[in-house]
Amino acid sequence: MNKNIVGIDWGTSNRRAYLIDESGACLAEHEDNQGMLAVGGRERFGASLAALLDAMRLPAEVPVIMAGMVGSASGWQEVGYQDASAPLEGLPRHLAPVTDPAWAGRCHIVPGYCYRDGAAVDVMRGEETQLLGAVALGHRDGWIVLPGTHSKWVLLRDGVIQSLATYMTGELFAMLSAGGTLSSMMGGDSTDAEGFAAGLEQAARKLPLSNSLFRVRAGVVAKAAPPQQAAALASGLLIGAEFAAAALQAGQGITVIGSPALATRYAAAAAHFGLQCQVLDPHRVFCTAVSQFIKA
Repeated sequence: MNKNIVGIDWGTSNRRAYLIDESGACLAEHEDNQGMLAVGGRERFGASLAALLDAMRLPAEVPVIMAGMVGSASGWQEVGYQDASAPLEGLPRHLAPVTDPAWAGRCHIVPGYCYRDGAAVDVMRGEETQLLGAVALGHRDGWIVLPGTHSKWVLLRDGVIQSLATYMTGELFAMLSAGGTLSSMMGGDSTDAEGFAAGLEQAARKLPLSNSLFRVRAGVVAKAAPPQQAAALASGLLIGAEFAAAALQAGQGITVIGSPALATRYAAAAAHFGLQCQVLDPHRVFCTAVSQFIKA
């Protein structure tokens, strides 16, 4: 019996789809910019999915598992959050069936997770699927970092979320680059090693972030810092702020699930803060997670 399944990471701006077999091997993949915002309305998700399957030359009846913003209030169908105390390995038992009659019975959405610490609340959509893949690959304990527009720092204990903190790092960097007093200085190479390291060093001092970011501008206009390093300095400050706030125990390491470009930057930051860093490929992690839904 054919047990292949399509897994879709359907984000805000982009989506990635994989045809996965039971072992977690990727048989085909497709990536485009048809994220939630591009779809243009709840009533259009069905047609968008049909176009995706057609682009991958897959039959419409193939089972589909979707994670990410497709399950948000602005997505195809709002799916509630699992409590953080629920083990990640239980996710396959809590999939939400798509109620659209044209797709009912073959399409399901992965619920997000909600973490509460007193009055503080944090949430994730999409990252829980990558965490399930990491757990299936043997990463059941320790800090998992998922960098991106909204970077997630997750502490796992035996496959259960013990702590979750989200940092708007990527979004803030994009906003600083697009407008405001720093934007005219953000055209340099954000990966410049010297500038990035300087930003990490300033972040380690735990000064107020808004003050540190203004000093990026002050350094340039006072001719105390090269303007071509402003973007890297700001990047180091923002990423370094995550590490400074994480309050990890001395000598503890992290596992990063991210693209090569982001993983390289986070590995450099980990080294600066005296932490070991292991990197997992996000595509492999996601495909492994999807295979868990097949087995269930």
